[in-house]
Amino acid sequence: MAQPLLTRGLRRWTRTPVLGRIAVIYALGRLVTTGLLALAASQSSPLSRFGAHPDLADYVVGWDGQWYWTVAVFGYPSVLPVDASGQVSENAWAFMPVYAYLANAVGFGEWGRGALLVSLVAGFGACVSLHRLLRARIGTSAALWAVAFFAFGPLAALFQVGYAESLFVLLLLVALDLVARRRYVLLYAIIPVMGFTRPGVLAFALFLGLHGIARWWRRDAEPLHGREAVHIVALGALATAVGFAWQVIAAVVTGDPGAYLKTELSWRRNWLADEAAAFVPFEGFVRGAGFWAGRWGLTEGAGWLLLALLVAAAVSLLLRSRAVRALGADMRLWSASYVLYLLAVFFPQSSTFRLLFPLTPLVGALAVPRSRTYRWGVLLVSVLLQGLWIHQMYGLAHTYWQVP
Repeated sequence: MAQPLLTRGLRRWTRTPVLGRIAVIYALGRLVTTGLLALAASQSSPLSRFGAHPDLADYVVGWDGQWYWTVAVFGYPSVLPVDASGQVSENAWAFMPVYAYLANAVGFGEWGRGALLVSLVAGFGACVSLHRLLRARIGTSAALWAVAFFAFGPLAALFQVGYAESLFVLLLLVALDLVARRRYVLLYAIIPVMGFTRPGVLAFALFLGLHGIARWWRRDAEPLHGREAVHIVALGALATAVGFAWQVIAAVVTGDPGAYLKTELSWRRNWLADEAAAFVPFEGFVRGAGFWAGRWGLTEGAGWLLLALLVAAAVSLLLRSRAVRALGADMRLWSASYVLYLLAVFFPQSSTFRLLFPLTPLVGALAVPRSRTYRWGVLLVSVLLQGLWIHQMYGLAHTYWQVP
């Protein structure tokens, strides 16, 4: 009896349009995430940032969501706040405006409701865009599994809280798909919105440069027409300009040329008492490796060695992994560009896991045709890791390494 039911169910599933299957996968993922968030809330203690037994709505506007709400309601300060030592302290300039104001508009003034809706809808759009991006490379079935790994993944809670990641990843996946289809003109509209949603558009500028070089290198196999070359160069310039525009805007409004970078560096004082006076590319990860090595009882040298090994492993994965290579050159070039961007501008801490979200296309490598047992195993591990992340960042949420 069970076998015919299973057979009929599978037959009905395969006959369902792809968009419908993605919707089902995404809806089930959101039910799982809601359950995990509810479990975290039930286990929350008075020591948690959210207090004992918070409402799920508290999670939506928690952590960075509070900053986006501040932007939507109060805007950006014209005078930078400073601490007792005279250094610039944490403020709204670290958060881009698109998500904050869009959530406020969608929620008709109820920012938390709007943020939840924007994140949910953007997450579904990202799933659809991910499938569209991957299906020509790894097949429709494998692309659906990639969507499942994404929708149930370790960071899937970002689809249900007030963070800009889901909107940024939607825009990113659309942009990558446009590049893959050589529809460069539409990127003139996507890049500015992406750039004012969250940091990362400078990595896209680097990707466009590498993409242009790759197109030129393979011009015998795929001709690079003059108009396409002009678009690639112009779009790279646009992405670069947008990437630095927020620093200029912050400088003009506050009258401080270093307003944005000083604001970003202020967050490092949560970990480093003697943070650098000015931003130096790659300095954050170098110092971070030493910082975390000390917390783990290791020497600074051991921390730097671990960092070098991680970078070497990432390079090897992008260059040699057959599953990653199946995704195509553009997906590997984007991944390399974004990893290099992270190494250049961020300080490694618990939020680094969230900052890996734009590497979403690599989830396709996990779905390259393998056994059904393997795929269900990956899905189970994804849910377990999601539960662990939610438990630490929202359930416990009371120490410096429990910041999403």
